Amino acid sequence: MSPSPSRPKELAIPLLIGLIAFMFLFALIQVGAVSIAFEKLGLTGGSGMLLLLSCIGGSLINMPLFQMQTSADARTDRPSVPIPWLQHRQPPFHGRTVVAINVGGAIIPATFCLYLAATQPVPLLGVLLATAGQTAVCYFFSRPVPGLGIGMPILVAPIAAAVLGVAFGGEHSPAVAYIAGTLGVLAGADLLRINDIRSLGVPVASIGGAGTFDGVFITGIVAVLLA
Repeated sequence: MSPSPSRPKELAIPLLIGLIAFMFLFALIQVGAVSIAFEKLGLTGGSGMLLLLSCIGGSLINMPLFQMQTSADARTDRPSVPIPWLQHRQPPFHGRTVVAINVGGAIIPATFCLYLAATQPVPLLGVLLATAGQTAVCYFFSRPVPGLGIGMPILVAPIAAAVLGVAFGGEHSPAVAYIAGTLGVLAGADLLRINDIRSLGVPVASIGGAGTFDGVFITGIVAVLLA
């Protein structure tokens, strides 16, 4: 989950993170890794590219769901990131936070998970167990970062999803890894952390984070490659 900045200077950190993630994704595309992942999921090159472009375009759209009252001790006049060279200070914010859901970072990946479950003979029990395990891992390793959102070490989610996919997916481990990786991140690092956004002190918080490059899409792709 990631806040939506309300002022131009507040865009610096999300844009930097998005740029790094985009470079990572571009590198994967260059070596053909994304194409390989799509093939393992039963998609053609055209279908996979359509999914990728849909997630990229959808990442620009946040759909408001409800509002939450910011906690009294929420402070946004402190450094938003515990890394010296990335620190910046948010302006004071006291009021209600709008909770939204990101189309490219949540709705499209989750819908694709349902498509995989419906069109591929994945073991339902294995999917449920893998997703539950991924949710627990993501919840345990995720932390609220004031002014930035819910943060988590970038390699934890894809590695965990790959391991769980292999453990519970059998010959369908790539699809199980993608489903567990995607839904587990959304559930463990976003939905179960809803109450934590009260302390972020931001006007808008989005389920699915910054969208495509929030880690949901990349987690699914890397998990498939590792499974």
